[in-house]
Amino acid sequence: MLQKINRQHALGRAYNADLDARIQAFELAFRMQSEAPEVLSIDKESEATKKLYGIDRPETRDFGWQCLLTRRLAERGVRFIQCTHSTGASMWDQHSELVRGHTRNAQQVDVPIAGLLMDLKARGLLKDTLVLWGAEFGRTPVAQGGDGRDHNPYGFSMWMAGGGVRGGMVYGATDEFGYYATEDRMHIHDLHATILHLMGLDHQKLTYFYGGRYFRLTDVAGTVAQKIIS
Repeated sequence: MLQKINRQHALGRAYNADLDARIQAFELAFRMQSEAPEVLSIDKESEATKKLYGIDRPETRDFGWQCLLTRRLAERGVRFIQCTHSTGASMWDQHSELVRGHTRNAQQVDVPIAGLLMDLKARGLLKDTLVLWGAEFGRTPVAQGGDGRDHNPYGFSMWMAGGGVRGGMVYGATDEFGYYATEDRMHIHDLHATILHLMGLDHQKLTYFYGGRYFRLTDVAGTVAQKIIS
């Protein structure tokens, strides 16, 4: 009914780009709402699949559900999907109790992540789906407050799987203390450029004009890390 009213409203007026964009947004929202109940229901998934993602365990149930939904959304053509591990007050930002906190965090995500990768591969989806795992910072190689670690933006790890990335390799290295990146250093602009390249996009052409100059996601930098591409 809302779609019909919107269209009737538009037909009675001269073409207006803003109005048309608003109507398209409403119609997209309607389609999403109509599809969401089926996508979000995992009742028809087999018990073996639920176990693969750790949904049968209390410690992995929440993140496992997110990872299973990721596969269900990917199957239906959703282009960008984000899973967020947010259990616990400090999450991965362990300024104290590093061993206890990171051990708990790893226990909550390892099984669901492995399940997602295996499931995507088994269904033939991994080759076309880029999986990226990352956080805001690494941790310093020296202690903070005795049993924690501070932020380290100078050398930390992220990993990728599928989507045209070479498997079983490590790109780059830090110094002997694990503090500064020293080999094949990758700035965040390089990471974005590489991700866009794997998606078939040239980051140097994704520009828009604003405030008197052209802008792009990678600003005036960004180099594709060719070594990690299969």
